[in-house]
Amino acid sequence: MQTFLFVLIILAAIGAVVSVVRGVVVMLRTNREDLVGPGVSQSGLRQNKMMWRRVQFQALAVVFVILFLLVARGHAG
Repeated sequence: MQTFLFVLIILAAIGAVVSVVRGVVVMLRTNREDLVGPGVSQSGLRQNKMMWRRVQFQALAVVFVILFLLVARGHAG
Protein backbone atom coordinates (compact mmCIF):
# COMPACT_ATOMS: atom_id res chain seq x y z
CA MET A 1 0.00 0.00 0.00
CA GLN A 2 2.85 2.39 0.80
CA THR A 3 4.42 1.78 -2.60
CA PHE A 4 1.12 2.45 -4.34
CA LEU A 5 0.62 5.72 -2.44
CA PHE A 6 4.21 6.73 -3.14
CA VAL A 7 3.64 6.22 -6.88
CA LEU A 8 0.45 8.31 -6.66
CA ILE A 9 2.38 11.08 -4.89
CA ILE A 10 5.01 11.08 -7.63
CA LEU A 11 2.35 11.15 -10.38
CA ALA A 12 0.50 14.04 -8.73
CA ALA A 13 3.77 15.96 -8.36
CA ILE A 14 4.60 15.36 -12.03
CA GLY A 15 1.11 16.56 -12.96
CA ALA A 16 1.67 19.77 -10.97
CA VAL A 17 5.02 20.40 -12.66
CA VAL A 18 3.56 19.78 -16.13
CA SER A 19 0.72 22.19 -15.37
CA VAL A 20 3.16 24.88 -14.25
CA VAL A 21 5.29 24.44 -17.37
CA ARG A 22 2.24 24.56 -19.66
CA GLY A 23 0.98 27.69 -17.88
CA VAL A 24 4.34 29.41 -18.26
CA VAL A 25 4.52 28.45 -21.95
CA VAL A 26 1.06 29.94 -22.51
CA MET A 27 2.15 33.08 -20.65
CA LEU A 28 5.29 33.40 -22.78
CA ARG A 29 3.22 33.09 -25.96
CA THR A 30 0.93 35.94 -24.90
CA ASN A 31 1.20 38.82 -27.32
CA ARG A 32 0.24 42.48 -27.11
CA GLU A 33 -3.13 41.93 -28.76
CA ASP A 34 -4.06 39.42 -26.07
CA LEU A 35 -3.31 41.98 -23.37
CA VAL A 36 -4.97 45.10 -24.81
CA GLY A 37 -7.70 43.59 -26.98
CA PRO A 38 -11.37 43.81 -26.14
CA GLY A 39 -12.99 41.20 -23.93
CA VAL A 40 -11.44 38.29 -22.12
CA SER A 41 -8.30 36.94 -23.75
CA GLN A 42 -8.03 33.26 -24.58
CA SER A 43 -4.46 33.34 -23.36
CA GLY A 44 -5.57 34.54 -19.93
CA LEU A 45 -8.21 31.83 -19.75
CA ARG A 46 -5.66 29.13 -20.62
CA GLN A 47 -3.20 30.48 -18.04
CA ASN A 48 -5.93 30.45 -15.42
CA LYS A 49 -6.92 26.89 -16.38
CA MET A 50 -3.33 25.63 -16.11
CA MET A 51 -2.75 27.29 -12.75
CA TRP A 52 -6.05 25.88 -11.42
CA ARG A 53 -4.97 22.44 -12.64
CA ARG A 54 -1.69 22.89 -10.76
CA VAL A 55 -3.58 23.66 -7.54
CA GLN A 56 -5.68 20.53 -8.04
CA PHE A 57 -2.62 18.31 -8.54
CA GLN A 58 -0.93 19.83 -5.48
CA ALA A 59 -4.01 19.23 -3.34
CA LEU A 60 -4.16 15.66 -4.57
CA ALA A 61 -0.47 15.18 -3.70
CA VAL A 62 -1.07 16.54 -0.19
CA VAL A 63 -3.96 14.11 0.33
CA PHE A 64 -1.78 11.21 -0.85
CA VAL A 65 1.05 12.28 1.48
CA ILE A 66 -1.37 12.36 4.44
CA LEU A 67 -2.66 8.89 3.54
CA PHE A 68 0.91 7.67 3.12
CA LEU A 69 1.86 8.95 6.57
CA LEU A 70 -1.24 7.42 8.16
CA VAL A 71 -0.48 4.04 6.57
CA ALA A 72 3.20 4.27 7.58
CA ARG A 73 2.23 5.16 11.14
CA GLY A 74 -0.12 2.17 11.30
CA HIS A 75 2.71 -0.19 10.32
CA ALA A 76 5.11 1.30 12.87
CA GLY A 77 2.85 0.66 15.86
